[in-house]
Amino acid sequence: METPTTDQKYPWLRFYPKGVPYEINPDAYPSLAALIEEGCQRFKDRPAYACMGKQITYGELDHLSQQFASFLQNDLGLKKGDRLAIQMPNTLQYPIAMFGALRAGLAVVNTNPLYTPREMQHQFKDSGAKAIVILANFAANLEKILDKTDIQHVVVTQLGDLLGFPKKQIVNAVVKYVKKLVPSYSLPNAIPFNDALNRGSRHAFQPVAIKSSDLAFVQYTGGTTGVSKGAMLTQRNMVANVEGQHVWITPSGIPEGQGIFVAALPLYHVYALTTNALSALKSGCMNLLITNPRDLNAFIDDLKKYKVSAFTGVNTLYNGLLNHPRIGEVDFSNLKVTSAGGMALQTSVAERWTKLTGNTPCEGYGLTETSPVLSSNPVDGTVRVGTIGIPWPSTTMRIILEDGTEAPVGQPGEIVARGPQVFPGYYNRPDETAQVMMGDWFKTGDIGVMNEDGFFKIVDRKKDMILVSGFNVYPNEIEDVVAQCPGVLEVACIGVPDEKSTEIVKIFVVKKDPALTADDVKAFCRENLTPYKIPKQIEFRTELPKSNVGKILRRPLRDEELAKQKK
Repeated sequence: METPTTDQKYPWLRFYPKGVPYEINPDAYPSLAALIEEGCQRFKDRPAYACMGKQITYGELDHLSQQFASFLQNDLGLKKGDRLAIQMPNTLQYPIAMFGALRAGLAVVNTNPLYTPREMQHQFKDSGAKAIVILANFAANLEKILDKTDIQHVVVTQLGDLLGFPKKQIVNAVVKYVKKLVPSYSLPNAIPFNDALNRGSRHAFQPVAIKSSDLAFVQYTGGTTGVSKGAMLTQRNMVANVEGQHVWITPSGIPEGQGIFVAALPLYHVYALTTNALSALKSGCMNLLITNPRDLNAFIDDLKKYKVSAFTGVNTLYNGLLNHPRIGEVDFSNLKVTSAGGMALQTSVAERWTKLTGNTPCEGYGLTETSPVLSSNPVDGTVRVGTIGIPWPSTTMRIILEDGTEAPVGQPGEIVARGPQVFPGYYNRPDETAQVMMGDWFKTGDIGVMNEDGFFKIVDRKKDMILVSGFNVYPNEIEDVVAQCPGVLEVACIGVPDEKSTEIVKIFVVKKDPALTADDVKAFCRENLTPYKIPKQIEFRTELPKSNVGKILRRPLRDEELAKQKK
């Protein structure tokens, strides 16, 4: 970051919380492994994670993740730089597997458990993952595509594996036999998670020399071409964001080693990955893992057991809790930080949350490519609701016009950013990397403005991207899948504003087979798309708007939908 000189160039510096430096040291740790080891030793007697009524300390996390690292090295023969995919919701097994992989020098490929076999195959093949840790609930999907990937080793875990006797047996039996959430599968060479830990305990873990430029994660995000691509996040990228968060929330007054953070967002999402799992190692807080945040009754039961210090979430999560009749039973008197990201925070939700908890949500902004945080509202009360705040330490953001010049204050343009958290590029996609980098500046593709006091605001998003409850959906992918549905001639996909989830997916279809129905299309989509990507609205048309060269145009369709909503 350039040395701050004038308020005119860096107007946000006036609003930096007291005690927060303008810059952080992205080389404070040579690797995440060093951060893990320090955090686990410093806070060894403090609880690190709680999930489904079970707690583990940092000391236990240290021991178990080291066992898993030893297993990866000695039993599987994995080497520094190899990829390990993890596919499960928030469970105690997640941080153990992830931290074990990082300590062994592996790069982690976080995978959404809701992915269909088609989506899994692309991500595993593209990343070159050699091994996977997967929840048994999703193993049937892995079986379908395993032979089409480079995966040589499979570790399977069940939901209750680390809950102890007899809760482990009860939970696993209920999930499999009562709720029937584990479809039958055949993976003869798969290793049970607890067996992997036992095997690892028989060998000495060998520390690995890891450089700050080495990969820590290959984190997948949507592509403008509709193909999901892997953002390469280095050790230094992630350390920088952890250091940034640590100093940013210091003014909140959460005592070191005593905070309780709510981790309702999945750890496979880069937002929770950094702000919850990794940042906890620096502050010694405990993460309260919520395995199924859709079960609001159980979620509220968990919240009632703890006086939480910080809450990480998206607008739909806060809105859902606020509308639950039992939310008043939760004691929020200890809440110091409410972090909102992933999607726009609605003003009405922010106001209601503030009234309920006494803590105003601090909306922030970032992308997978930026590890993820670029900016946030200060936690000292200087909150501008409706903005994404000001740049974090060592981070510079600008608004540029189409010609590459800097936009005047208050004028919209594309947000570009630079800082130590900005990724080096997309894995094996130099062409895609070139499209988003302008020297050392990252072009976000989001349209925003900077007001006179330096607070930034998003006014639009990437032209065609659809935002469904914090997840990016790209029309090209949806169109590509629907076009393969028997009976479909042409298809166009757009996002339609929705109060609950920001947007929903809508498709316009021209039939090839007159007998084709909306139910036929939805059934096909359910086989090939993650639930949040499945079109909620399907409209049949005799033709679609096109350019003079025959390209299907989405903008007229979006304009029609907006006109309908205004009536």
